[in-house]
Amino acid sequence: MKTSRRKFVKDAMKATVVATAGTSFILRSTEALAEGKSVLQFSQIKLPYTYNSLEPSIDALTMEIHYSKHQAAYVKNVNEAIAADKITFETEKDFFANASKLSAKAKNNGGGVWNHNFFWLGMKPNGGSTPTGKIYDAINGSFGSFENFKEQFTDAAMKRFGSGWAWLVNDAGKLKIGSTANQDNPLMDLPTGQAGTSELKGTPLLALDVWEHAYYLKYQNKRNEYVANWWNVVNWDEVAKGLK
Repeated sequence: MKTSRRKFVKDAMKATVVATAGTSFILRSTEALAEGKSVLQFSQIKLPYTYNSLEPSIDALTMEIHYSKHQAAYVKNVNEAIAADKITFETEKDFFANASKLSAKAKNNGGGVWNHNFFWLGMKPNGGSTPTGKIYDAINGSFGSFENFKEQFTDAAMKRFGSGWAWLVNDAGKLKIGSTANQDNPLMDLPTGQAGTSELKGTPLLALDVWEHAYYLKYQNKRNEYVANWWNVVNWDEVAKGLK
């Protein structure tokens, strides 16, 4: 009877669904749940568009390699680290809130998965233009104008030395712009002011990947052109969800 019930629980859990941006990008192990345990398993979201949908701003080959190779490797590596390090956090919020206690493999690859899932959702075909509604009002209220915001965000992306990310975050009702190194993100509890640590805290609203692998096939070393064209695919509807 025990065996039969356990099998039923395992089969029932196979329908686990990945949540969208602003909530969870992490799946729990179905076997662990069936045993009454909670073990995180990171997963890629399904892209909401095809590899060529963001052209000409982001080319299809870059999207395919970025998603199917780079992010997929982060998924494999973080899940290995979770098992090896016996990490027991139940949510990504707790995982990143304790990033300073994690191994480099767990932290870096966990950040790599989450950051990219968030990045994919922050873009869409025929995006860009000027946002409207609450997000437009919030940007104007924090930066004076949408153009000022774009200039400051672009500046953060261009001045991030080496690999990293540019972010727009909501910090207790105030929108802020900054950047993080490598695969750090503003959800991590890492100390500020030190090389290789998260320099910005808050709830992410918008992210831009400025690792060279995100743009080098099309733009080579011209990060400025990549950033300028990325504005054409920003999904402002998704960004606005972070204000709710």
